[in-house]
Amino acid sequence: MQFSKNTSSGKSALGLVVKLSLVIALVFVAIFLLNRIDFPAPKKEIEKSIPNENFKIVK
Repeated sequence: MQFSKNTSSGKSALGLVVKLSLVIALVFVAIFLLNRIDFPAPKKEIEKSIPNENFKIVK
């Protein structure tokens, strides 16, 4: 029983291009859908003052 290796160099480049374009299209669709979602954001700016005496200098 002989084993034969089936190779096709022409189809592999075309398949790689198709797969790469599908991945890029999927990423763009995901980014587009995420931009359409209205995520909640704080109404006012949160600001907390930290006194200077709490800082320690580590050398």
